[in-house]
Amino acid sequence: MGEQKVSLVSSNAEMQKFIKLLLNDVQALEHMINNDWFEKNITRIGAEQEMCLVHNKTYKPAPIATQALEKMKNYDWCETELARFNLETNQTPRVLKGKCFSQMESEIQTNLNRISKKLKGLDADYILTGILPTLRKFHLGMHNLTPKRRYKALMESINQQLIGSSYELRLLGIDELLVRHDSPLLEACNTSFQVHLQIAPKDFVQYYNIAQTLAAPVMAIAANSPIVFGKRLWHESRIALFQQALDTRSTMDHMRERSPRVNFGNDWLKDSILEIYKEDVARFRVLISGDVKEDSIDMVSKGKTPHLRALQVHNSTVYRWNRPCYGISPNGQPHLRIENRVLPSGPTVIDEIANAAFWIGLMIGMANQYKDITKLISFADIRDNFGKAARYGIDSKFTWFKDRKVTACELVKELVPIARKGLLSRKVAKSDVDKYLNIILDRSKKHMNGARWQLRAFTKLAEETNKDEALTILTASIVKNQRKGIPGHLWKLPELTDLQEYKPDALKVEEFMVTDLFTVQKDDIIELVAEMMDWKRIRYTPVEDTKGNIVGLVTSRVLLRHLIRNSKLSKKATMVKDIMIKNPETIDPDATILDAMNKMKNSKTGCLPVVKGKELVGIITEKDFLTISGRLIERAEK
Repeated sequence: MGEQKVSLVSSNAEMQKFIKLLLNDVQALEHMINNDWFEKNITRIGAEQEMCLVHNKTYKPAPIATQALEKMKNYDWCETELARFNLETNQTPRVLKGKCFSQMESEIQTNLNRISKKLKGLDADYILTGILPTLRKFHLGMHNLTPKRRYKALMESINQQLIGSSYELRLLGIDELLVRHDSPLLEACNTSFQVHLQIAPKDFVQYYNIAQTLAAPVMAIAANSPIVFGKRLWHESRIALFQQALDTRSTMDHMRERSPRVNFGNDWLKDSILEIYKEDVARFRVLISGDVKEDSIDMVSKGKTPHLRALQVHNSTVYRWNRPCYGISPNGQPHLRIENRVLPSGPTVIDEIANAAFWIGLMIGMANQYKDITKLISFADIRDNFGKAARYGIDSKFTWFKDRKVTACELVKELVPIARKGLLSRKVAKSDVDKYLNIILDRSKKHMNGARWQLRAFTKLAEETNKDEALTILTASIVKNQRKGIPGHLWKLPELTDLQEYKPDALKVEEFMVTDLFTVQKDDIIELVAEMMDWKRIRYTPVEDTKGNIVGLVTSRVLLRHLIRNSKLSKKATMVKDIMIKNPETIDPDATILDAMNKMKNSKTGCLPVVKGKELVGIITEKDFLTISGRLIERAEK
């Protein structure tokens, strides 16, 4: 969950002190590894469950995490996350044997049920999904940052590192997303199911390289994050979104390489876990400092195990998809773990445990079968596979061992037996092995996972109703199916009738406006406007300048009046600026659609350009309200 006792580095002296502690921790860790301090001959697994909170009726983000935790004061396994609409639970570490996976599933489901009961009093519930479909950009303002020192310090320190003027998201999938944001809180879009596997120091290099190799196929079959701000993007959009949300770099004239803090890595691990920690200290500046009182060098000299607080604070601000972790076991011995961060939250708890069992089984099975996986595949290929898996998920085609090309589904079918052998070699109960790995196998046979289901469902719904209602129905369907505990690949596609009640009155204009605009400039000839309006069957055409600022509006009525009053035989060209409505009524994207309706009614206009400052960002017309009204009448009749 991250070290909470941290703060922004406020002076050079404080920075120098913390870096000294950080270097001491690296030295202490090296001493403990070289002198065989670490726990071995035991393998534990663990997990962190992240979730979104949504309002029960609207299925929009519910920023009530702080109030919810007040109702859960004795739930020490539940904690805040970056945004007010997120929570996280920490699962009990357990030995990899017997029914460890079904026990973890039961623990998570029990905890979620307890959380759900508390949330009812706040008219909200939880949802497990990599990215919440109903989440919009305006939900990610700093007003929704969880009020804790750690999060505030992290946001401020990342902003201080920003080279450009804003954070930019650029993703291309079925749709395209190009948007700027003023804070790294975009990171809060992502919810994950993070799985931990304890590794002995002597085996760490072998297992870490295997984890890097497996990131692509495991993510492909588990993908569950395809929709961002109503756009159909990558199957696992979390990968790009997380990197870009915290990317402080900017484009340059030169070719200098700067690594993002969210990264896959640049090469195989060669000798020790220390390579990762040393690279991260050397490559990434300290963002936040911790309230560190221990002297790790002094402690190891006295034979005491240090917590390495400074190293853990810095490690928590460098986001590798396979992250090394240090901890202290109940017996007082230190241990090492690999944290798998590629797995998304959802679609159901049983899906998440299946993903965990598949990954852990493959880690063990691959280690039993291949002593050095780097001899079979290049690092360039595994990094390329990782990017493909994020974009295309279950539809990916990978470069695998010995340069073989194979689809994600076919590769998963080959990997499941290896995972099965790996789990059975650690005495995991056969009933658990069969239960969870069969889910993975069924996904590959049916060519269906959470991401593909969401894409199909949303595309179907968007053709039948407006985008906001489609996203709401989709989210409601996810919640409903999760409560049934049915694996995601078996879900039926949702219908419009699945949502019992839809209340658009609280909708913001930003959630409802049309953003795919056809515009002209004031010096264009009116024949262009007339043809465009005829071709695209539109009644309103905004006029903008070269900077995208609104300067006027042409309506079909204005155009018709001009054509009637002026002879077609006139040789003088008429331009848009000659007939456009100057200074048209506009509306802010943060206004509600009720505000928009009232403004249209009072100004007797059928169209409102949506303007942020002076910039044209969308348009809303009476036709859009007719669509909503028609759906509400249909619901009332049913």
